[in-house]
Amino acid sequence: MKVEVDVPKCVAAGQCVLLAPEVFDQRDDDGMVVLLDETPAPELHDNVREAALVCPAAAIRLVES
Repeated sequence: MKVEVDVPKCVAAGQCVLLAPEVFDQRDDDGMVVLLDETPAPELHDNVREAALVCPAAAIRLVES
């Protein structure tokens, strides 16, 4: 799995950080998404998929390999 984020689409809701804190973070100044790991370990895939599904701005894109 490869994770991509579209930062300009982000609305700083933080759902991704709550679901997959090993993969996503938020900038301190404006809360926008920060991608920590673009190729997360397999055991994190379910949480990353859920984060992408619940993202209110659809700012997370997953490329499954």
